[in-house]
Amino acid sequence: MGKSKNPRRVAENEAQAISKMLKTSPQKLNLVAGMIRNKPVGKALSDLTFSKRRVAVDVKKTLQSAIANAENNHGLDVDELIVAEAYVGKNLVLKRGRPRGRGKFGKLLKPFSQITIKVRQVEEQA
Repeated sequence: MGKSKNPRRVAENEAQAISKMLKTSPQKLNLVAGMIRNKPVGKALSDLTFSKRRVAVDVKKTLQSAIANAENNHGLDVDELIVAEAYVGKNLVLKRGRPRGRGKFGKLLKPFSQITIKVRQVEEQA
């Protein structure tokens, strides 16, 4: 019998990739996501390659995954892809602590976040 096909979650000319449980705060991740929004994928990849931020490596992996999804799963042309959306969300927060002076306890929050990258095929203006 088999299962029925899942409906598409994005438009016909789009593909997406999601990375979850990235060990960084959403605020820091959003700075890197803002670097690549509305750019052609080639330019976005080179920006992430030469970025000094640690989380840029994980964002680059996600972008490469979105490009591969567009090419292999949806048959889109890689040369005409742009980063349509790159948005960040909160994930798990590990709550840890550290003893402080006079019997107190300092709270340490270790946040995780997730990023969703959507690439869209656009016709190049000649």
